[in-house]
Amino acid sequence: MPKGYSIRSYLAGAVAARAGDEMSGPALLLAGLALTGSTTDASSLLAGITISAAIGGPVLGTLLDRAARPGRLLAGALALYAAGLSAVLVGLGRLPIACTVLLAALTGLPGPALSGGWTAQLPRVARDGHLPRANALDAMTFSAASLAGPALAGGVAQTLGASTAVAVSAALVATAVPAAWRLPSRSGAARAARPTPAAGALAAGFRVILRRPLLARATLTSVVSCAAQGMLAACVPLLGAQVLGAAGRGALLFSCAAASALVANAVLARRPHSVAPDTIVRAGALVQAAALALAATGRPATLLVAALVLGVGEGPQLTALFAVRHREAPDHLRGQIFTTGASLKITAFALGAAVGGPLAAWSLPGALTVAAGTAAGAAFVGSWIGRERV
Repeated sequence: MPKGYSIRSYLAGAVAARAGDEMSGPALLLAGLALTGSTTDASSLLAGITISAAIGGPVLGTLLDRAARPGRLLAGALALYAAGLSAVLVGLGRLPIACTVLLAALTGLPGPALSGGWTAQLPRVARDGHLPRANALDAMTFSAASLAGPALAGGVAQTLGASTAVAVSAALVATAVPAAWRLPSRSGAARAARPTPAAGALAAGFRVILRRPLLARATLTSVVSCAAQGMLAACVPLLGAQVLGAAGRGALLFSCAAASALVANAVLARRPHSVAPDTIVRAGALVQAAALALAATGRPATLLVAALVLGVGEGPQLTALFAVRHREAPDHLRGQIFTTGASLKITAFALGAAVGGPLAAWSLPGALTVAAGTAAGAAFVGSWIGRERV
C-alpha cells in the first residue's frame, strides 16, 4: 500500500461521494415532482443529469489514464459535479424545465468520476495481494452509499423539503474532494511511457470492451440491468405515494435494497471463489427481474420484500462486475474501461428513467412489468454473447 495514503482514506472518500450521488437522484426526482407537479418532468430531470455520462465517461477515463496526478483531476470532477447540482437547484422552478434539464445534463458530464473513475484508482492504493479484498470493500461502498443516500433523501425531503435534500447531496459530494486530491500519483514508469493520442486512446478503450468476450458480456448484462433499475427509479415516487402513503417514503425502498445488497456481498465475501464472477453477473439480472415482477403486485408487504430481493441481485452483480473488469482490463486503459463502463450503465439508467416516467403515469404495474422483462432480457443477452464469442 502506498505510503501516506491508507485504504481507509480511499473508502471514506468513496462513501461520501457515492452517498451524495445516490442521494442526488431521489432528491432531484422529489424536488422535480414537488416544484413542477409532473412525473414526466421529474424523470426528465433525472435523465438529463445521467445521460450526458455517455460523453463524459470515456473522455474522463482517457484523461485519468494520461494524468500524472489522476487524483487531482478526479477532485476537480467531483467539485464540478457538486457545483452543478447547486446550479440545478437554483434553476428548478425559476427557469423553464428545458433549461433546467440542460443544466442537469452539463452537471452529469463528470458523473462517472464518482463511480468508475474512483474505482480505477484502486490498484494504486491497494497493490499486490491486497487488491481482491480491497475490491470487495470498494464494491461494498456502493451498497453503503445506496443504503444511506436514498434514506437521507427521503428523510430530509420530508422534514426540511426536497430542495434541501438536493443541497445536502451536493455538500456530501464536495466533502470527498480532499480524499480524491490526495490519491497516489502515477508511478515513474507510467509517467515516462509515451501517451497514445487522445482520439486513439478513446477508440482503444472501446475496442478492448468489444473484443474481450467476457468483458463485453458482463458489460452488456450490467448495462441492460441498469435500464431496468432506471425504470424502477422513475416509479419510486408514485410507489411511495400510492402504496406507502407518501412520495418521500418511496426513496426508502432504495435503502431496503441497499441493505440486502450489503448483506449479500458480506456473505459472498466469505467464499469469494465459490462462483465465477461471470456467472454472478448473469444470475444477478435474473434475481432483479423476479424482484421487479414482485413489485408490480402493488402491495406494501410484497413491495418491501421485492426491494430486499432486488438488493440480493444488485449487490453481488456489482462486485462480480468489478472483478471481471480488474481481470480483463489492461493497466494502461484501466481508467477508461472503468469510466466507459460506468458511463454506459449511467446512460442506460437514464434511458430507463426517461421511459419509466411516462409508463408509470400511464400504468404503474405496467411500468414495473416492463422493467422486469428488461432485467430478464439482460441475462439472456449476456448468455447469447457468451455462446457467440467465447
